[in-house]
Amino acid sequence: MSLQYAIEKQVALSAVRRACALTSTVFNKLVKQETLTKDDKSPVTVADYSAQAVVNTILGRAFPADPIVGEEDANDLRRGEADKLRSRIVELANEALTAELSIGDTAEWGIGPGQERTLEELLDAIDRGNDQGGRIGRRWTLDPIDGTKGFLRGGQYAVCLALIVDGDVKLGVIGCPNLPAKSAEPEGRRGCIFAAVKGQGAEQMTISGTDPIPIVIPPVAPGMLNLLESVEAAHADLSFNRRVSELLGITRPPTQMDSQAKYGCLARGDGGVYLRMPTQAGYREKIWDHASGSLLVREAGGLITNSLGQPLDFGLGRTLGVNYGIVAAGKDVHASVLAAVQRVRAEDL
Repeated sequence: MSLQYAIEKQVALSAVRRACALTSTVFNKLVKQETLTKDDKSPVTVADYSAQAVVNTILGRAFPADPIVGEEDANDLRRGEADKLRSRIVELANEALTAELSIGDTAEWGIGPGQERTLEELLDAIDRGNDQGGRIGRRWTLDPIDGTKGFLRGGQYAVCLALIVDGDVKLGVIGCPNLPAKSAEPEGRRGCIFAAVKGQGAEQMTISGTDPIPIVIPPVAPGMLNLLESVEAAHADLSFNRRVSELLGITRPPTQMDSQAKYGCLARGDGGVYLRMPTQAGYREKIWDHASGSLLVREAGGLITNSLGQPLDFGLGRTLGVNYGIVAAGKDVHASVLAAVQRVRAEDL
């Protein structure tokens, strides 16, 4: 008897692997080799659309009835002035879709040699990501490139895919092409995929999907913790984090990186705490930015809540609702971290 969501997991791993290969290709072809202005985001645009086209094409073949909550639609691509962008997306998406079958793959998912798609088919696949979310039914949520600035600088970014059923995250996969496989070997092999299924634990594997190993968050004394936080000050209140660290007696410097790679690092024991407190009134976190990572942390033995101690709610639509921040940590220290966060919040009132 197969485990629950076994097929969904294999499909998600296949889709994320191919999207990771695609985004790495975009970085090597368009970021390294082309001259970019400071504000030029065109490689991210190409990678975002192409990766979403690949993942949505695979999901559409494997689970045609499942809607997808995605970040992009194809409206801008259908305009006349987007000819060059469209041609790049078709080339890159088809290169990823037609790559040789690998571990766990099957041609029935629309992948492998001879599975090219037309421009219109790829644009329609991108547009499948327009679901509005909700409390009832199955749906996938995708962030084809989480951490765009990290992607552009050759740092950390992630391809994130999750399955949500009746508002509950059941499956999460995070592909991190640039993350060292072992934090103790920062110059060693890079690239890994994290996966979790509710009730089945969490694991890390190579970027090609081989050698899966279970991961758990180890117990850590509060003073030995260090914070995982965003590189960009606009994404998290870093001064708030410093005050929380002082209350907890944390002296180790924070580990800063972009994307949901932080969740993967927390789940395998690098750090101990991930804080993301809001920096602007009215901003609401998107479900695709946290669905995969939240399940990964829980299945690795951790806890994740908002700053009120409430679980994150993925059944509200495309966002997590009113933003009270995010507090993720091992079970043994989460209560202490949450108390420190609430004390700093009270000081700010």
